[in-house]
Amino acid sequence: MRTLVVVGNGMVSHRLVEALRAEDTEGAWRVVVLAEEPRPAYDRVALTSYVGGWDVQALTLSGSDYAGDDLVELRLGDPVTSVDRAAKKVTTASGYVQAYDALVLATGSRPFVPPVPGHDLPGCFVYRTIEDLDAIRAAVEHAKATKRGRAAAMVVGGGLLGLEAAKALRDMGLSPHVVEMAPRLMPIQVDDGGGRLLRKLVTDLDLTVHTGTSAEKIEQDGDRLFTKLTNGTELDLDLVVFSAGVRPRDDLARSSGLAVGERGGIITDLACRTSDPDIWAVGECAAVEGRCYGLVAPGYTMAEIVAAQLLGRAGEFPGADLSTKLKLMGVDVASFGDAHATTENSVEVVLSDAVGGYYKKLVVSEPDEQGGRLLLGGVLVGDASAYNLLRPLVGSPLPADPAAMLAPEGGSSAVGVDALPDEAQICSCNAVSKGAITSAIHDQGCDSVAKIKGCTKAGTTCGSCVPMLAKLLDACGVEQSKALCEHFAYSRQELFQILSATRITTFGELIAKHGTGAGCEICKPAVASILATLDTTDRDGGHVLAGEQATLQDTNDHFLANMQCNGTYSVVPRIPGGEITPAKLKVIAEVAEEFGLYTKITGGQRIDLFGATVDQLPHIWRRLVDAGMESGHAYGKSLRTVKSCVGSTWCRYGVQDSVGLAVELELRYRGLRSPHKLKAGVSGCARECAEARGKDFGVIATEKGWNLYVGGNGGALPRHAELLASDLDKDTLITYIDRFLMFYVRTADRLQRTAPWVEEMDGGLDHLRAVIVDDKLGICEELDAAMAKHVENYADEWRGVLEDPEKLARFTSFVNAPGTPDPTISFRAEREQKVPVLLGVPEVVSR
Repeated sequence: MRTLVVVGNGMVSHRLVEALRAEDTEGAWRVVVLAEEPRPAYDRVALTSYVGGWDVQALTLSGSDYAGDDLVELRLGDPVTSVDRAAKKVTTASGYVQAYDALVLATGSRPFVPPVPGHDLPGCFVYRTIEDLDAIRAAVEHAKATKRGRAAAMVVGGGLLGLEAAKALRDMGLSPHVVEMAPRLMPIQVDDGGGRLLRKLVTDLDLTVHTGTSAEKIEQDGDRLFTKLTNGTELDLDLVVFSAGVRPRDDLARSSGLAVGERGGIITDLACRTSDPDIWAVGECAAVEGRCYGLVAPGYTMAEIVAAQLLGRAGEFPGADLSTKLKLMGVDVASFGDAHATTENSVEVVLSDAVGGYYKKLVVSEPDEQGGRLLLGGVLVGDASAYNLLRPLVGSPLPADPAAMLAPEGGSSAVGVDALPDEAQICSCNAVSKGAITSAIHDQGCDSVAKIKGCTKAGTTCGSCVPMLAKLLDACGVEQSKALCEHFAYSRQELFQILSATRITTFGELIAKHGTGAGCEICKPAVASILATLDTTDRDGGHVLAGEQATLQDTNDHFLANMQCNGTYSVVPRIPGGEITPAKLKVIAEVAEEFGLYTKITGGQRIDLFGATVDQLPHIWRRLVDAGMESGHAYGKSLRTVKSCVGSTWCRYGVQDSVGLAVELELRYRGLRSPHKLKAGVSGCARECAEARGKDFGVIATEKGWNLYVGGNGGALPRHAELLASDLDKDTLITYIDRFLMFYVRTADRLQRTAPWVEEMDGGLDHLRAVIVDDKLGICEELDAAMAKHVENYADEWRGVLEDPEKLARFTSFVNAPGTPDPTISFRAEREQKVPVLLGVPEVVSR
């Protein structure tokens, strides 16, 4: 077995190890990864998303700790300081020595800090790592706590990284100034026209932009900083962030005698091999035939090339697609191909509408003998919806008139996936072509987006190409079934529309007219949920256990409580926003003592009471209802909780009343039946103590109002919610949440959380925003009315049982012997509380 040493532990390093381990089926290589940072590899591309949630795990790359892989050793926080090429050994800062058979340098890059006098003063930062953001966050909190008014910051650099840093500072509640030496923002990606619109759009979002100038000096001014720009502008600041580009980290290569480029970077050939045949370089530190690439996609390609060579296969770097598509503070920016029209005899076709908020340019060739033109590149600002279809066409004949393709209604419709050549790259992050995807569909039976992802890796990095994968399935004639189950040929969304339009009120009538058979455990609860929703939003109301509804419900809904592993149930009273009076706390404690229940405080700021038998449930509910409490719907596919911090009421950092808003939202949406459970959060400031961005909808306070985030969740596949709208007043905020929830309830699939619903929606968040903010579909009035009806018709389900003798009769362990305890249920004591004893399971005594 040979030893591969990988110096560096970023995204490219992780891809290298991942690729090698996936293909090294015989275990020919042992891998040692020596990392400078103190944590496993994380998604540096998404670094700005760390702001707000401050959750490192959300950024951590899957499998980057290599747990359970005996052939990978990961040493964190111990950077390599020297390479002995003759002895083929490396030494780390701690003195650890590791021999190698092959060495890969993946040291990445470092932020470039212009030599401005004062650049190293306290309050000056770079924007590169999680530690950098933590340091910036601490400085921001100090500035906000010690000054009146809004704190200010300067970002040196108006490129991609600079605008990302400015967004992070704005999200932390500062007023950022962006200083760019070039005459426009993002000078590499966009042209003058795109730069002008981009400047207008970001200025409207509370950024102050200074172009064509630079910082002349930075001086200490008490506990603040004073900066003078070369154009004479003077700025009083609380902190400065340098984000003016990067430089390859080639120091280790230089000190070990490897060849480096004149402008930096470790020189490699097309196989990514350095001047030493046993050493390779990949990622931002590598200068492949003299050229460095600052994007993750080329780095991934290099990693896979080196992995192939280590396993005895050939491979060469094919060059890189430097196209970029991003969203900066809600503004779409994209560039691809020859964006600046440097090709000889190229022609520009431009459509600019400052009022409409978009700038679109295609660079095309002169017409050939048949009048056709090749697409050479383009720039899109404000509306990049056509990017996924246009970028793969670079170098190919245009399938339509370029002006028509740029028109507001033209881009996507004028170009279809059929027009793309097989070599067109659909997924630039993982270099997956249209041909590879269609081959996976036809030859490997990939009949869903999920299967294409698993087979080709397309769509698994940034996800921007996912809509294209669905279009390719359609183009290949793969019919993606929307049937709910074998008894209905309709999707849940279609069944919702049928029930709403026909006024059918029973499952029996629905399946008789629109289905087959008797139904199953899939369609019955799904239809029951739709009927429950319509009962509170479209009809005269009704109880989930009324009539036929009682026979359709899921196990937990049968008894309005969660069944536990020993056949008992848990009771969760609603505690809106986590706020509760001592009197109600006392009642909960008395109920737990009287009925001998296990008690636990949940992650959603509620108290869970475990161990109740079916016949005890109504008695427990009576005590809670009489004390002013109600069902928390922990058993239903409905709103669970709206978590909150204490906000401005108590916290010295709070800027809005998060508790008051959380209580109002929870009471408004309680009982709303939906395709899946719903969780929400409200944070009173950017510190985000309520973890609102890990919820289906989350609200974060700003000094101007509230920011609304949607489509997040925790659990097995955590996903940060995305910003839908910012600085909203409370009435507008509630209106948008109303519409978001009602649109979700009406259109999501069965058991589909909001995160995949938004992710899989054609057009994604942009389409969702157009529907519920801009009323693109003309349904907002209907959604508003439906939510108003739900609020009006809400009734507590526990109270509904207690007031109906027929429903109460259901709550008995044995129908033929009411009141008889279930002899199969038993408990044991653990940590001064009773826990279930499971039949057939050996008892474990905790010590």
